[in-house]
Amino acid sequence: MSNLEALLLGVVQGLTEFLPISSSGHLILVPWLQNYTFLQENEAFNKTFDVALHAGTLVAAVAYFRVEVVMLLRGFWEALRQRAIKTQEQRLAVTIAIGTIPAVIAGGLGSSFIDEHLGEPWMIAIQLIIFAALLGYADRMPERRNLDDANLRDGWIVGLAQVLALAPGTSRSGITITAGRWLGLDRDAAARFSFLLLIPAVAGATLYKAASAAHEGLPSGVAGPMVVGTIAAAVSGYWAISFLLRLLRTTSYRPFVLYRYAVGVAVLLIIATGLRPATF
Repeated sequence: MSNLEALLLGVVQGLTEFLPISSSGHLILVPWLQNYTFLQENEAFNKTFDVALHAGTLVAAVAYFRVEVVMLLRGFWEALRQRAIKTQEQRLAVTIAIGTIPAVIAGGLGSSFIDEHLGEPWMIAIQLIIFAALLGYADRMPERRNLDDANLRDGWIVGLAQVLALAPGTSRSGITITAGRWLGLDRDAAARFSFLLLIPAVAGATLYKAASAAHEGLPSGVAGPMVVGTIAAAVSGYWAISFLLRLLRTTSYRPFVLYRYAVGVAVLLIIATGLRPATF
């Protein structure tokens, strides 16, 4: 892997992790379009590189929401210590914690099935289209509530929706934003809830994958590309968060819905015309 390839994949990860267009799907489609098979042929490094990219996006989210992260950690600790939820800060912290549980359980139990049976380009194309339609529908719902109104029920529903994002092409941010908008959260609140929910989910997944990949050997000469990819993911991820939250002040999620439609249809056409195979 060259530094340029690592830079490209790092930028793709950073942008698509936070924009509702599927990071896992794009990290499969970009090498597929390029006929780039290094990651596929080096499975051990592929897992480690995936950990590095997710660590980069985790750094981006924590850096952007550093004030909120401290507030939520304090609120969660106080709720545990008091064995009661007494403030809005504590309620939001527990809501985020509850929303993390379903994806952690599903990811832990179904990781092997996901790796072996999901993530083919034709599947990703269909997922992009289907969940674009759901996001477009949910985004037409009335904006009735802000982030301070999020409750424990919201945490369960958005958390269950997040399980669907284990399939590449769905988009973790996309499906959680869709669920948030369906529940009546305004566009900004749905995005912030999604990004805050990402932090414990990605932190847990990163630690789990790091532990499983720690004993694997790595190809020679990949330390530099891993550093480049991680930094690229962190920088582009921070920009993506800032960009989306600014954009939502003046517009809807429609640009991302149209983008998903376009990419999904384009991938299906590429497969139908024989330019690239339906599987990686």
